[in-house]
Amino acid sequence: MMEEHQTRLTSSEIAALWSSVQNNSMAICVFKHFIKNVDDEDIKSIINNALSISEENLSLSEKILREDKQPIPVGFRDEDFNPNAPRLYSDTYYLYYIKNMAKVGLSVYGVALATSAKSSVRDFLSKAIQSSTNLYNKTSDVLLSKGLFVRPPYVSTTNEIDFIDQKNYKGGLLNINRRPVNVIEISHVYANIETNLVGQVLLTGLTQVAQTNEVRKYCEKGKDIATKHVKLFSAILTDDDIPVPTPSDLTVSNSTIAPFSEKLIMFHTALLIQSSTSNYATAAAASLRKDIATTYVRLAVEVTSYASDGVNIMIDHSWLEEPPQIINKKNFSNQ
Repeated sequence: MMEEHQTRLTSSEIAALWSSVQNNSMAICVFKHFIKNVDDEDIKSIINNALSISEENLSLSEKILREDKQPIPVGFRDEDFNPNAPRLYSDTYYLYYIKNMAKVGLSVYGVALATSAKSSVRDFLSKAIQSSTNLYNKTSDVLLSKGLFVRPPYVSTTNEIDFIDQKNYKGGLLNINRRPVNVIEISHVYANIETNLVGQVLLTGLTQVAQTNEVRKYCEKGKDIATKHVKLFSAILTDDDIPVPTPSDLTVSNSTIAPFSEKLIMFHTALLIQSSTSNYATAAAASLRKDIATTYVRLAVEVTSYASDGVNIMIDHSWLEEPPQIINKKNFSNQ
């Protein structure tokens, strides 16, 4: 193997490592709360695994940034986590939360790997993808073993291969003489139902424990948006007599003691929004029925507007850490 020429980190590599520090330091706080409030030993093992992965990813990200003499983000620390806070979510919710976050990790690290050149960064991202894959599989195995894994809908399909030969296959924006959904559209619709359910329950709990009225109202609005989106996506399936399987026991306790700081709550909400926006864009591109694709675009606009409100709140309270910024050379030319 040829020895790599030593180079500085590129902008994409700095972005990937900077985001990794932010996201994993937040995840460590969340998993520490989970681990202190879990009953089932199998689920406890999964949370421990998730915590170890986040701690390792955080350590490696910081190491590579230091080697390149890059500043280390503040991220989230002990003061953002209340170790004495009682349980906020059910054991079953922990599994669905970790399953969803493992999917997010696969997506984020996959995109970062495709834009990285430095071998140390590619090695880190490749290991992070493998860790996320293993975590997803282990979590799915526990869900299956406990009869908690909710599968996407089973459907009956035609027994023939064919090509689309009519443009009306795409339908119109009105539900008039439209064709049934295809399996690709079902796959994306169900995935977005599940993701929004996880977000809905998360925000229900955060609304309950938020310490300021501003953050509480913001989380409540996010919960309402997620609830509405679940109903809209579910209707796409039920209109074609496809049942909508939903997980049970994704419950929230009656605790009003916050396990997390307001800063962490807002950041976590922003992370959910980023994931939803990416999911909706992918689903819109894959959906050949115009009404479905348009629904994704419309909901993405709503989510983006909600995200902008959250950014304003974080800026007002100095909770939003600024990503690495390039030097503004125009300032030099004006001197």
